[in-house]
Amino acid sequence: MSEVPPNGKIWFDGKIVNWQEATVHVLSHVVHYGSSVFEGLRCYRTKQGSAIFRLQDHIKRLFNSAKIYRIQIPFTPEKLEQACKEIVRENHLEDAYLRPIVFRGYKTLGVDPTGTPIHVAIAALTWGKYLGDEAINIGVDVKVSSWNRLPANTMPSIAKAGSNYMNSQLIKMEAVLDGYAEGIALTMEGYVSEGSGENLFMVRDGKLYTPPISASILPGITRDSVFRIGKELGYDVIEEMIPRSLLYLADELFFTGSAAEVSPIKSVDRIPIGEGKRGPITERIQQHFFGILSGEIEDKYGWLTRI
Repeated sequence: MSEVPPNGKIWFDGKIVNWQEATVHVLSHVVHYGSSVFEGLRCYRTKQGSAIFRLQDHIKRLFNSAKIYRIQIPFTPEKLEQACKEIVRENHLEDAYLRPIVFRGYKTLGVDPTGTPIHVAIAALTWGKYLGDEAINIGVDVKVSSWNRLPANTMPSIAKAGSNYMNSQLIKMEAVLDGYAEGIALTMEGYVSEGSGENLFMVRDGKLYTPPISASILPGITRDSVFRIGKELGYDVIEEMIPRSLLYLADELFFTGSAAEVSPIKSVDRIPIGEGKRGPITERIQQHFFGILSGEIEDKYGWLTRI
């Protein structure tokens, strides 16, 4: 669960404000039409001090998402990068989850957002393991959702937009109500897409597979990190369409994401994956991933930005 820092602060339109003061008007465009783009990223306590993981890449994706939705962010990427570091310090956090969000404010109630003011806020708070404390070591039970991901020409899946996550909410709520930790969405053609808020990797015969961007996925930054780590560790990492049935025959499955990090999947639709627990390749990738984040393994990719 996320926790509001005591006397928490939020960066809001260029100023540091008290947590309770970071509010919007009830008739803001974003409230009625989901007109926002956002990011989720983590700050880790390392041996060399606190550092934000792939800060520049997250801010770049924020601007890319905004561009697709014709949102002109009124700050430079460099300003928002500095703001992310500033808000972690202001909240006296060593480990933190950061949520930058850009949204359309109050002016018109019509669908056309032209002329609405653009607001930017960045929050920093504590947030534990997204899928639960046992998820990282043991794995989670998931189901294939009855809800599909959006086809490419309906809403842009490569944009991390608030409106897209209405689809994610349906996937997540269905899974939880049915007794699972998470759901896996398929494309309209029946191929594997992703979780409600995570990308997915499959291990089969010593190779790593992950759905391509054309499978209506968000191009995840943790996904890209695991892609590189997998190759560094000597594995073939292959992007290709994965049919649903192949999930049940996987040797290992795991989710990736800024919130979920690297989380193994132990069953799909009550069918055990491999031995029904975290597999050795998943564990090896986890160890390397968290080793970089803790400072125990050299950050040769330049992924960590010191606070």
